[in-house]
Amino acid sequence: MSMRSFALAAALVLVGPGAIASAEPAAAVAARAPQVAETRHTGRFNGEEVRYRALVSETFLTDEAGAPAASVVTTAYLREGADAASRPIMFIFNGGPGASTTPLHFGAFGPKRRLGEGAAQVMVDNPDSPLDAVDLVFIDPVGTGYSRPLPGREGKPYWSRSGDAASVSKVIETWLAANGREASPRYLLGQSYGTTRAALIVKLGEVKFDGVLLFALVASPEGLEMPYVTSLPSYAAVAWWHRKIDRDGRTAQQVYDEAVEFARTDYVSALIRGASLPAAEKRRIAQRMSDLIGLPADYIESKDLRLKNEDFMFRLLADQGLRTGQLDGRATRRLDAPAQRPPYDDPGLNFSLEPPPAAPPAPPKVEGVAATSDEPPALEAYYRQTLGFESAETYNSLNLDVNSAWDFEGGGDANGFLGRAMQADPNLRLFWVSGLYDLTTPSYRGRYILDQSGVPPERLVAAQFPGGHSVFTEETNRKALADAVRAFVRP
Repeated sequence: MSMRSFALAAALVLVGPGAIASAEPAAAVAARAPQVAETRHTGRFNGEEVRYRALVSETFLTDEAGAPAASVVTTAYLREGADAASRPIMFIFNGGPGASTTPLHFGAFGPKRRLGEGAAQVMVDNPDSPLDAVDLVFIDPVGTGYSRPLPGREGKPYWSRSGDAASVSKVIETWLAANGREASPRYLLGQSYGTTRAALIVKLGEVKFDGVLLFALVASPEGLEMPYVTSLPSYAAVAWWHRKIDRDGRTAQQVYDEAVEFARTDYVSALIRGASLPAAEKRRIAQRMSDLIGLPADYIESKDLRLKNEDFMFRLLADQGLRTGQLDGRATRRLDAPAQRPPYDDPGLNFSLEPPPAAPPAPPKVEGVAATSDEPPALEAYYRQTLGFESAETYNSLNLDVNSAWDFEGGGDANGFLGRAMQADPNLRLFWVSGLYDLTTPSYRGRYILDQSGVPPERLVAAQFPGGHSVFTEETNRKALADAVRAFVRP
């Protein structure tokens, strides 16, 4: 779908806390302007007191006839008193592709963090937010957060690689114009599938960026060897964590580095030889792999030296009746646990070594009446009570229906577009973040694909953390990540 198919109504008005963005008929939606709520706040970030505006904006996407077809809601935090021409601004989205910005917004970079689950959820200050250094705009694509196809309209035009990238790019372009930020240094941050979205937005070229940040890079190496070669180092790190290999005084990083060197020398050479590999050499390679990743050499040899995630996750701890996580290999779950719908079957989902916060006190009981609470979930209460944004919709953190409906348009690795863009623009820089224990988007796979995509190494900042898919789930990583982001936007 062409960019012209995503023309946007750019009119914005300020509304009070009582305004309702309801599931109106399409005619009623067309008759009103997109909704915006603006509030003012003060927070302390990186030890500095910062006054900022919060701007929750609804933007209409229109069809080829110019009729509103979908609403995209963005949440921006903008430092007050800063010079717009020199103040950097970062546009942020997650992946899925049906995932909202929740982990990045309320787990990493927003001025507030959400802790706990269910009724125990609380919103707390986030001193690690980089808002002292860069303005933040969180984008929830159609079908996620409060963003929706409008009544009577379908999400299909937006639920494909090209349609999604074009719509998000146009939202960014329109936001910059509506808020007078066309001259600001601009950064684009995507996590997981969001890294593919970011690459496709850069390919479109409708908005120019000073830097692109890629967290948990989705990479798709081709061939009969490289998918296996690029997974091996992460298996080694996870095996180290679970003490299924002899640590011999080595750190997880040292084991990972050893596995990288083996993977791109002896291992890839053995896989290339295939059936012509002598039996003794195959046995030697299998034993070396066993020493690195903790699976029996006989099993590795029986798999023809090629291991998939399922082979590793379900066998590494099988003697304990456990499997590992995939989003975070440090997590475990019993092999005989009741089946759950993916991704909820992955113990690595939302895994963190940090203890959960204490639950808030239960509402008082009235004699003869069960203790209940009419308070909305912490996230929705934050939007309504703190940001003054009212919506008839429920905030959708993860929409698996979007995942199911997604058109990957044949797939293929999108990262080559970044390499070509960087070669064409000598000022474009790249910041890549990976987790040592992430089996979903393995760290070495990301490095390999960026190297093969032609990304100039002198303009690439690589940051590897002892974490999983979302490296910021633990405080030490979160602080270090925020500092690295600050340094990247202040070159």
